[in-house]
Amino acid sequence: MTNIHRGEIAAEIGGERVTLCLTLGALAELEARLGAGDLAGLAERFSAGRISARDLTAILGAGLRGGGNGITDDDLARLTIEGGLRGAAEIAVRLLKATFGDGE
Repeated sequence: MTNIHRGEIAAEIGGERVTLCLTLGALAELEARLGAGDLAGLAERFSAGRISARDLTAILGAGLRGGGNGITDDDLARLTIEGGLRGAAEIAVRLLKATFGDGE
């Protein structure tokens, strides 16, 4: 069961119900993978509203690993996500909101 107070969300990826969480380690992984430098750099990158498929894979992959799944980004890229690209983007948005808040 997920705990939104810990920044966890649930999603269906690859036909399986999984937990995603951007832990400190997962955030550090994202900073390095996306060349953001720091948390402010990540927030700036995501708030610009321009996210690539590479970004989505990095966000979801880091979230899956933070949630306890050892999947690689290459393996994740081969899985189906209900709703396709739009579904992947919706999961990423929910995960980022759970991690950073929704700005309210």
